[in-house]
Amino acid sequence: MSSDDRLIVALDVPNVLDGMKIAERLGDSVSFYKIGLGMLTGGGLALANELKASGKRIFLDMKFFDIGATVERAVAGIAQYDLDFLTVHGDPHVVRAAVAGRGDTDLKILAVTILTSLDRSDLDDCLIQSGDIQKLVIERARLAFIAGADGVISSPLEAALIRALPEANGKLIVTPGVRPTGAALGDQKRVATPTSAISDGADHIVVGRPIIQADNPAEVTRAILAELASI
Repeated sequence: MSSDDRLIVALDVPNVLDGMKIAERLGDSVSFYKIGLGMLTGGGLALANELKASGKRIFLDMKFFDIGATVERAVAGIAQYDLDFLTVHGDPHVVRAAVAGRGDTDLKILAVTILTSLDRSDLDDCLIQSGDIQKLVIERARLAFIAGADGVISSPLEAALIRALPEANGKLIVTPGVRPTGAALGDQKRVATPTSAISDGADHIVVGRPIIQADNPAEVTRAILAELASI
């Protein structure tokens, strides 16, 4: 089955060797990979460069958050690698700094709204403004777009509401927290199936553990691609 870059496979593994083994097993069926912070010390950038050189698209999920000058320098360093997506936290000052740091490269800056592993009780523990979590996500997305983000990361449950924003015109929505029917939720609390996420306005879905921890990752991938092909 041919690849579909709406599917991004999260290589949430400890090191380069494990990441390459999965990529080799999935072969041409996957064209887009996410490499996260957890693999940074395990050679994540080296893996990103190797996969990019082999023709894959790369989403570097670092979720940068710091003062503006530091974010700008960090993003400028990443931009030299010719990768595709990079995440930063959705605070407007962080987004503006990231956009400045990427300069005239093609790196897309994606803003994190609220992590899909968090619910209202978690936000309360963090002293985050009270209120409905969906309303907070939508407002953070709107402010990130105004600040210059190329897209946002959000739960699939908010994708349709974000897509309806006037500020979302021409912007990307990337949804983690996607689980094929019957898959374990893990630590994700706000989830949806691939079909519903795309139908609700997501441009890309991110799937990690249901694929990489499967006995047959290629078979699970084929099932997801078949589901996407039906939309």
